[in-house]
Amino acid sequence: WQGIALGRDRAADCIDMAAIALGTDRDGLAAAPALLTIVNTNTPLTLDIPMAEGLIELAGAGQAVCVTPFTLAGAMAPATLAGALALQNAEMLAVGTLIQLVRPGAPMMYGSFTSNVDMRSGSPAFGTPEDTKAAQASGQLARRYGLPFRSSNTTTSNAVDAQAAYESAMSLWGAVMGGANLVNHAAGWLEGGLTASFEKLIIDAEMLQMMASYLQPIEVDDASLGLEAIGAVGPGGHFFGSPHTLERYEHAFYSPLVSDWRNFETWAESGSPDTTERAHRIWRRLLDESVSPTLDAAIDDELVEFVAHRKEVLSR
Repeated sequence: WQGIALGRDRAADCIDMAAIALGTDRDGLAAAPALLTIVNTNTPLTLDIPMAEGLIELAGAGQAVCVTPFTLAGAMAPATLAGALALQNAEMLAVGTLIQLVRPGAPMMYGSFTSNVDMRSGSPAFGTPEDTKAAQASGQLARRYGLPFRSSNTTTSNAVDAQAAYESAMSLWGAVMGGANLVNHAAGWLEGGLTASFEKLIIDAEMLQMMASYLQPIEVDDASLGLEAIGAVGPGGHFFGSPHTLERYEHAFYSPLVSDWRNFETWAESGSPDTTERAHRIWRRLLDESVSPTLDAAIDDELVEFVAHRKEVLSR
Protein backbone atom coordinates (compact mmCIF):
# COMPACT_ATOMS: atom_id res chain seq x y z
CA TRP A 1 0.00 0.00 0.00
CA GLN A 2 1.10 3.58 -0.59
CA GLY A 3 1.23 5.69 2.52
CA ILE A 4 1.17 9.47 2.57
CA ALA A 5 4.16 11.39 3.91
CA LEU A 6 2.48 14.77 4.32
CA GLY A 7 3.01 15.46 8.01
CA ARG A 8 3.58 13.27 11.04
CA ASP A 9 -0.12 12.72 11.86
CA ARG A 10 -1.14 11.51 8.39
CA ALA A 11 1.85 9.19 8.22
CA ALA A 12 1.05 7.79 11.67
CA ASP A 13 -2.56 7.18 10.62
CA CYS A 14 -1.36 5.25 7.54
CA ILE A 15 0.83 3.04 9.72
CA ASP A 16 -1.89 2.35 12.27
CA MET A 17 -4.54 1.59 9.61
CA ALA A 18 -2.17 -0.76 7.77
CA ALA A 19 -1.51 -2.59 11.03
CA ILE A 20 -5.24 -2.96 11.66
CA ALA A 21 -5.91 -4.15 8.10
CA LEU A 22 -3.20 -6.80 8.37
CA GLY A 23 -4.13 -7.89 11.89
CA THR A 24 -0.78 -6.92 13.34
CA ASP A 25 0.90 -4.08 15.22
CA ARG A 26 3.76 -1.67 14.51
CA ASP A 27 6.37 -4.27 15.43
CA GLY A 28 4.79 -6.69 12.99
CA LEU A 29 4.78 -4.05 10.25
CA ALA A 30 8.43 -3.25 10.90
CA ALA A 31 9.30 -6.93 10.51
CA ALA A 32 7.28 -7.21 7.28
CA PRO A 33 6.91 -3.72 5.71
CA ALA A 34 3.59 -3.16 3.96
CA LEU A 35 3.71 0.56 3.15
CA LEU A 36 5.63 2.46 0.50
CA THR A 37 5.61 6.24 0.52
CA ILE A 38 6.82 8.62 -2.17
CA VAL A 39 8.84 11.54 -0.81
CA ASN A 40 9.36 14.40 -3.26
CA THR A 41 11.97 17.06 -2.72
CA ASN A 42 11.15 20.65 -3.59
CA THR A 43 13.95 21.00 -6.08
CA PRO A 44 16.37 22.70 -5.92
CA LEU A 45 17.89 21.45 -2.68
CA THR A 46 14.82 21.64 -0.41
CA LEU A 47 12.86 19.10 1.62
CA ASP A 48 9.79 20.74 3.12
CA ILE A 49 8.75 20.21 6.74
CA PRO A 50 5.57 18.12 6.15
CA MET A 51 7.48 15.72 3.87
CA ALA A 52 10.35 15.51 6.35
CA GLU A 53 7.98 14.79 9.25
CA GLY A 54 6.11 12.13 7.30
CA LEU A 55 9.36 10.55 6.15
CA ILE A 56 10.67 10.40 9.73
CA GLU A 57 7.46 8.77 10.98
CA LEU A 58 7.29 6.15 8.22
CA ALA A 59 11.00 5.36 8.12
CA GLY A 60 11.01 5.17 11.91
CA ALA A 61 8.30 2.51 11.66
CA GLY A 62 10.43 0.53 9.21
CA GLN A 63 8.28 1.25 6.18
CA ALA A 64 9.71 1.74 2.70
CA VAL A 65 10.43 5.26 1.44
CA CYS A 66 10.94 6.09 -2.24
CA VAL A 67 12.96 9.29 -2.58
CA THR A 68 11.90 11.03 -5.80
CA PRO A 69 13.29 14.50 -6.49
CA PHE A 70 10.90 16.49 -8.71
CA THR A 71 13.58 17.68 -11.11
CA LEU A 72 12.45 19.65 -14.16
CA ALA A 73 15.42 20.61 -16.31
CA GLY A 74 15.29 24.26 -17.31
CA ALA A 75 13.11 25.33 -14.37
CA MET A 76 14.08 23.82 -10.99
CA ALA A 77 17.25 22.23 -12.37
CA PRO A 78 19.95 23.13 -14.89
CA ALA A 79 18.91 23.10 -18.54
CA THR A 80 21.10 20.07 -19.23
CA LEU A 81 20.41 16.43 -18.44
CA ALA A 82 23.82 16.02 -16.81
CA GLY A 83 23.16 18.94 -14.48
CA ALA A 84 19.58 17.88 -13.71
CA LEU A 85 20.71 14.33 -12.92
CA ALA A 86 23.55 15.59 -10.71
CA LEU A 87 21.03 17.66 -8.74
CA GLN A 88 18.56 14.76 -8.57
CA ASN A 89 21.28 12.45 -7.29
CA ALA A 90 22.48 14.90 -4.65
CA GLU A 91 18.94 15.35 -3.32
CA MET A 92 18.33 11.61 -3.28
CA LEU A 93 21.54 10.99 -1.34
CA ALA A 94 20.72 13.73 1.17
CA VAL A 95 17.20 12.45 1.87
CA GLY A 96 18.45 8.86 1.86
CA THR A 97 20.96 9.82 4.54
CA LEU A 98 18.13 11.23 6.66
CA ILE A 99 16.18 7.97 6.28
CA GLN A 100 19.15 5.93 7.48
CA LEU A 101 19.80 8.31 10.38
CA VAL A 102 16.19 7.81 11.51
CA ARG A 103 16.39 4.03 11.28
CA PRO A 104 19.58 2.36 10.03
CA GLY A 105 18.69 -0.26 7.45
CA ALA A 106 15.23 1.19 6.75
CA PRO A 107 14.05 0.12 3.27
CA MET A 108 14.31 2.79 0.60
CA MET A 109 14.12 3.23 -3.16
CA TYR A 110 15.79 5.50 -5.68
CA GLY A 111 13.06 7.41 -7.53
CA SER A 112 13.40 9.42 -10.73
CA PHE A 113 10.99 12.05 -11.99
CA THR A 114 13.47 14.07 -14.01
CA SER A 115 12.10 15.57 -17.20
CA ASN A 116 12.22 18.98 -18.83
CA VAL A 117 10.05 22.03 -19.35
CA ASP A 118 8.77 23.47 -22.61
CA MET A 119 11.23 26.33 -23.04
CA ARG A 120 8.60 28.25 -25.02
CA SER A 121 6.14 28.37 -22.12
CA GLY A 122 7.82 27.02 -18.98
CA SER A 123 5.22 24.25 -18.72
CA PRO A 124 6.34 20.77 -17.60
CA ALA A 125 6.82 18.29 -20.44
CA PHE A 126 6.63 14.51 -19.97
CA GLY A 127 7.25 11.52 -22.20
CA THR A 128 10.04 13.42 -23.93
CA PRO A 129 13.34 11.98 -25.17
CA GLU A 130 14.99 13.75 -22.22
CA ASP A 131 12.52 12.09 -19.83
CA THR A 132 13.39 8.70 -21.32
CA LYS A 133 17.15 9.20 -21.12
CA ALA A 134 16.90 10.52 -17.56
CA ALA A 135 15.02 7.40 -16.45
CA GLN A 136 17.59 5.14 -18.09
CA ALA A 137 20.49 7.00 -16.44
CA SER A 138 18.68 7.04 -13.08
CA GLY A 139 18.34 3.28 -13.17
CA GLN A 140 22.10 3.05 -13.59
CA LEU A 141 22.61 5.34 -10.59
CA ALA A 142 20.19 3.29 -8.50
CA ARG A 143 22.11 0.12 -9.26
CA ARG A 144 25.36 1.89 -8.38
CA TYR A 145 23.98 2.38 -4.87
CA GLY A 146 22.36 -1.05 -4.69
CA LEU A 147 18.85 0.40 -4.45
CA PRO A 148 15.62 -0.62 -6.20
CA PHE A 149 14.55 1.89 -8.84
CA ARG A 150 11.23 3.67 -9.36
CA SER A 151 10.15 5.29 -12.63
CA SER A 152 6.80 6.40 -14.11
CA ASN A 153 4.49 6.34 -17.14
CA THR A 154 3.76 9.96 -18.00
CA THR A 155 2.34 12.19 -20.70
CA THR A 156 1.51 15.87 -21.09
CA SER A 157 -1.40 15.21 -23.46
CA ASN A 158 -4.81 16.55 -22.49
CA ALA A 159 -6.71 13.82 -24.34
CA VAL A 160 -6.57 10.08 -25.00
CA ASP A 161 -4.96 10.55 -28.38
CA ALA A 162 -1.86 9.70 -30.37
CA GLN A 163 0.22 12.15 -28.32
CA ALA A 164 -0.79 10.38 -25.11
CA ALA A 165 0.19 7.04 -26.63
CA TYR A 166 3.60 7.99 -28.03
CA GLU A 167 4.60 10.01 -24.96
CA SER A 168 3.61 7.15 -22.68
CA ALA A 169 5.50 4.72 -24.91
CA MET A 170 8.63 6.90 -24.62
CA SER A 171 8.17 7.13 -20.86
CA LEU A 172 7.72 3.37 -20.48
CA TRP A 173 10.79 2.69 -22.58
CA GLY A 174 12.75 4.79 -20.10
CA ALA A 175 11.39 2.66 -17.27
CA VAL A 176 12.19 -0.57 -19.14
CA MET A 177 15.68 0.49 -20.22
CA GLY A 178 16.34 1.81 -16.72
CA GLY A 179 15.37 -1.54 -15.20
CA ALA A 180 12.61 -0.07 -13.04
CA ASN A 181 11.44 -2.19 -10.11
CA LEU A 182 8.37 0.04 -9.68
CA VAL A 183 6.48 1.99 -12.34
CA ASN A 184 4.46 4.52 -10.37
CA HIS A 185 1.62 6.35 -12.13
CA ALA A 186 1.67 3.30 -14.36
CA ALA A 187 -1.77 3.77 -15.93
CA GLY A 188 -4.35 6.47 -16.51
CA TRP A 189 -2.18 9.61 -16.49
CA LEU A 190 -3.15 12.67 -18.55
CA GLU A 191 -2.28 16.39 -18.51
CA GLY A 192 0.96 15.88 -16.61
CA GLY A 193 -0.87 14.05 -13.84
CA LEU A 194 -3.53 16.71 -13.27
CA THR A 195 -6.27 14.49 -14.71
CA ALA A 196 -6.88 10.77 -15.13
CA SER A 197 -8.80 8.73 -17.67
CA PHE A 198 -10.35 5.27 -17.54
CA GLU A 199 -9.74 4.87 -21.28
CA LYS A 200 -6.08 5.83 -20.84
CA LEU A 201 -5.83 3.34 -17.97
CA ILE A 202 -6.94 0.51 -20.25
CA ILE A 203 -4.64 1.57 -23.09
CA ASP A 204 -1.74 1.86 -20.64
CA ALA A 205 -2.55 -1.63 -19.36
CA GLU A 206 -2.14 -2.85 -22.94
CA MET A 207 1.22 -1.11 -23.26
CA LEU A 208 2.41 -2.46 -19.90
CA GLN A 209 1.41 -5.99 -20.88
CA MET A 210 3.20 -5.63 -24.21
CA MET A 211 6.34 -4.37 -22.47
CA ALA A 212 6.20 -7.26 -20.01
CA SER A 213 5.83 -9.72 -22.88
CA TYR A 214 8.72 -8.11 -24.75
CA LEU A 215 10.96 -8.59 -21.71
CA GLN A 216 10.43 -12.35 -21.73
CA PRO A 217 13.46 -14.06 -23.32
CA ILE A 218 13.07 -16.07 -26.51
CA GLU A 219 12.75 -19.75 -25.66
CA VAL A 220 15.19 -21.83 -27.69
CA ASP A 221 15.15 -25.62 -27.41
CA ASP A 222 14.51 -28.57 -29.70
CA ALA A 223 10.73 -28.22 -29.42
CA SER A 224 10.61 -24.46 -29.99
CA LEU A 225 12.99 -24.60 -32.95
CA GLY A 226 10.41 -26.74 -34.72
CA LEU A 227 12.85 -28.28 -37.18
CA GLU A 228 10.69 -31.39 -37.60
CA ALA A 229 7.66 -29.19 -38.34
CA ILE A 230 9.64 -27.21 -40.92
CA GLY A 231 10.67 -30.45 -42.59
CA ALA A 232 7.12 -31.83 -42.51
CA VAL A 233 5.55 -28.71 -44.05
CA GLY A 234 8.21 -28.39 -46.72
CA PRO A 235 8.57 -25.76 -49.44
CA GLY A 236 5.47 -23.69 -50.21
CA GLY A 237 3.34 -25.15 -47.40
CA HIS A 238 1.81 -23.50 -44.34
CA PHE A 239 1.87 -24.08 -40.60
CA PHE A 240 -1.79 -23.38 -39.72
CA GLY A 241 -2.65 -27.07 -39.44
CA SER A 242 0.74 -28.28 -38.30
CA PRO A 243 0.72 -30.32 -35.04
CA HIS A 244 3.51 -28.00 -33.87
CA THR A 245 1.15 -25.03 -34.27
CA LEU A 246 -1.93 -26.77 -32.86
CA GLU A 247 -0.03 -27.65 -29.69
CA ARG A 248 0.80 -23.98 -29.11
CA TYR A 249 -1.79 -21.79 -30.81
CA GLU A 250 -3.64 -20.77 -27.65
CA HIS A 251 -0.57 -19.28 -25.97
CA ALA A 252 1.95 -18.95 -28.78
CA PHE A 253 1.91 -15.15 -28.98
CA TYR A 254 0.86 -12.08 -27.05
CA SER A 255 -2.93 -11.70 -26.96
CA PRO A 256 -4.05 -8.04 -27.03
CA LEU A 257 -6.43 -6.35 -24.63
CA VAL A 258 -7.37 -3.35 -26.79
CA SER A 259 -5.66 -3.73 -30.16
CA ASP A 260 -7.91 -4.67 -33.08
CA TRP A 261 -6.16 -7.02 -35.51
CA ARG A 262 -9.12 -7.60 -37.84
CA ASN A 263 -9.00 -6.54 -41.49
CA PHE A 264 -10.53 -3.23 -42.59
CA GLU A 265 -13.79 -4.70 -43.91
CA THR A 266 -14.56 -6.64 -40.72
CA TRP A 267 -13.61 -3.65 -38.57
CA ALA A 268 -15.81 -1.29 -40.62
CA GLU A 269 -18.78 -3.67 -40.46
CA SER A 270 -18.55 -3.64 -36.65
CA GLY A 271 -18.90 0.16 -36.54
CA SER A 272 -15.25 1.20 -37.02
CA PRO A 273 -14.48 1.56 -33.31
CA ASP A 274 -11.18 3.31 -32.63
CA THR A 275 -8.83 2.51 -29.75
CA THR A 276 -10.43 4.96 -27.31
CA GLU A 277 -13.91 3.59 -27.99
CA ARG A 278 -12.73 0.02 -27.51
CA ALA A 279 -11.00 1.00 -24.26
CA HIS A 280 -14.21 2.70 -23.10
CA ARG A 281 -16.21 -0.48 -23.65
CA ILE A 282 -13.62 -2.53 -21.77
CA TRP A 283 -13.52 -0.38 -18.63
CA ARG A 284 -17.32 -0.17 -18.57
CA ARG A 285 -17.52 -3.97 -18.72
CA LEU A 286 -14.85 -4.41 -16.06
CA LEU A 287 -16.62 -1.97 -13.77
CA ASP A 288 -19.96 -3.71 -14.27
CA GLU A 289 -18.38 -7.09 -13.49
CA SER A 290 -16.28 -5.91 -10.56
CA VAL A 291 -16.76 -7.44 -7.13
CA SER A 292 -15.73 -5.66 -3.94
CA PRO A 293 -12.88 -7.46 -2.16
CA THR A 294 -13.86 -9.29 0.98
CA LEU A 295 -12.73 -7.88 4.31
CA ASP A 296 -13.07 -9.55 7.67
CA ALA A 297 -16.00 -7.92 9.49
CA ALA A 298 -13.99 -7.41 12.68
CA ILE A 299 -11.21 -5.64 10.76
CA ASP A 300 -13.77 -3.53 8.90
CA ASP A 301 -15.38 -2.48 12.19
CA GLU A 302 -12.00 -1.64 13.73
CA LEU A 303 -11.03 0.50 10.73
CA VAL A 304 -14.36 2.35 10.81
CA GLU A 305 -13.92 2.95 14.54
CA PHE A 306 -10.36 4.19 14.01
CA VAL A 307 -11.44 6.65 11.30
CA ALA A 308 -14.30 7.96 13.46
CA HIS A 309 -11.93 8.42 16.40
CA ARG A 310 -9.35 10.28 14.32
CA LYS A 311 -12.01 12.55 12.82
CA GLU A 312 -13.22 13.38 16.31
CA VAL A 313 -9.68 14.12 17.52
CA LEU A 314 -8.85 16.28 14.50
CA SER A 315 -12.06 18.29 14.86
CA ARG A 316 -11.20 19.49 18.36
